[in-house]
Amino acid sequence: MDMQTFGWATRLRRWAQGSALVASSALLLAACGGGGSDAPPAPAQPQGHSPVAFANGAIDGFGSVFVGGVRFDDSAATVTDEDGNTRDRSALRLGMMVDIDSGAVDRNAAFAVAARIRFGSEVVGPASDVNAVASTLKVLGQNVLVTTSTVFDESLAGGLSAVANGAVLEVHGILDVAGAKVVATRIEPKAGATSYKLRGAVANLDTAAKTFTINGERIDYTGIANVPANLANGRIVRVALQTTQQAGAWVATRLVAAVRLPEQQREAQIEGAITSFTSTASFSVNGLAVDAANASFPDGTTGLVLGARVEVTGSIVGGVLVASRVELKERRDWNARPIELRGDIANLNPTAQTFALRGVTVWYGGQVSYQGGGVGDLSNGRRVEVTGSLSADRTRLEARRIQFR
Repeated sequence: MDMQTFGWATRLRRWAQGSALVASSALLLAACGGGGSDAPPAPAQPQGHSPVAFANGAIDGFGSVFVGGVRFDDSAATVTDEDGNTRDRSALRLGMMVDIDSGAVDRNAAFAVAARIRFGSEVVGPASDVNAVASTLKVLGQNVLVTTSTVFDESLAGGLSAVANGAVLEVHGILDVAGAKVVATRIEPKAGATSYKLRGAVANLDTAAKTFTINGERIDYTGIANVPANLANGRIVRVALQTTQQAGAWVATRLVAAVRLPEQQREAQIEGAITSFTSTASFSVNGLAVDAANASFPDGTTGLVLGARVEVTGSIVGGVLVASRVELKERRDWNARPIELRGDIANLNPTAQTFALRGVTVWYGGQVSYQGGGVGDLSNGRRVEVTGSLSADRTRLEARRIQFR
C-alpha cells in the first residue's frame, strides 16, 4: 500500500441506514488531539487482525476519531503522515483528510477499530487573490474554494476575512481536477514553512527540459533522481518545492505519485470529485475506477457529471470500487449536522465562557442543555461530551448540549 499518496477527498459517513449521524462534514478549527478510546461497545477485534475496511475523508469529530459519522477507536492505531513518518495522535485536527484502515464496521453502532490512520494536505504555499465575498482564494497559484463546512484554525479568527495575501497557508481538502480547484476542508497558517507542497494533475510535460505545470504553476524537476514511473500528462502527483522560484519555476525537491488505491476486498466508502466520466454506471472518483451498474442513487443521477462531488459506498474488487450506493454531496446540507467532541476540559475561562476540548475552543455562552450536571460543574479535567455547531467564522464550536461523563 502506498503510504505517500493522498488521492482522496473522501469520507465514510454512513455504513447503515439506521446509523445515527453525530458529526458534521468537516469541522472546526484548532489543533485537536486525536486520542481517546471512549467508544461504544462493538464486536471484539483482536490486535493484529488484518484490516478489512477502508475509510477516507475529513475528520468530523473526536472521541475517538469520527469520519463521516463513524467512530473509529484510534487508541491502538498507528498514525503516519503522507510521507510515512510515524506521528502522535495529537497531530490529527478537525477537518483534516485522513485514510483509515480498520476492522469491520459495526453497521448498527457506526463503530470500528482503526488499525492505521494517515493524514495529508493538498497544498502549502502563499495566499493570493483572497476574496471573502466569493469565498475563494489562491494558494501557491491553486484555486481554493471555501465552503460553509471549511474549518479554520482558531488563530484565523474571522475565517477567510482574516487571511492576508502573502500569508503562507496549509490547505486540506478535496482535489477537483476537472474544476481545477481544491475544495477546502481545513485551512491553517503555516508561517515559517521550509518547503511548499502541491498536489494535482500534470500538464505540459516536457521530459527533455524536465518541467511540467500544475494548474499553471511551472515546476522544474531536474533535481529529482527517482521520477515516478509513467510520468505523463493527466497523472496526479504530489511535489515538494523550494520556497523561492528560479527562472519562473518552482524547484521540486521530491516528486511522488499521489493516488492511493485501497487494498483488495475492502469495504470502502469514498468521497471525492469525479475525475473521469463515461456514464452513470462507469466513472472514476479521485482516480479510482467505479462500477456503479448495480448501485442505488438516492439523490438521482442528474448532476452526476465530471467534477461533481460524490460519496460512493461499496467494496474494492480487482482494483475497482464496485458501488452499492452513490450520493451527490452538493445536495447535502453538511453544515446543519451537529459536531460531537468528547474529552477532558482544559483552559476553562468563565469570563469568556470558553474552554478547550481536544484542542478545540468551545463556547458555552449560548443556549446550552446540560445533562449530569450544570454550568457550575464545568472544571478543568472534567470529562464531557459536547454537541454543537460551528461558529460563523468556523473557528470554534458553539455548544448546544454538554453531558458530563
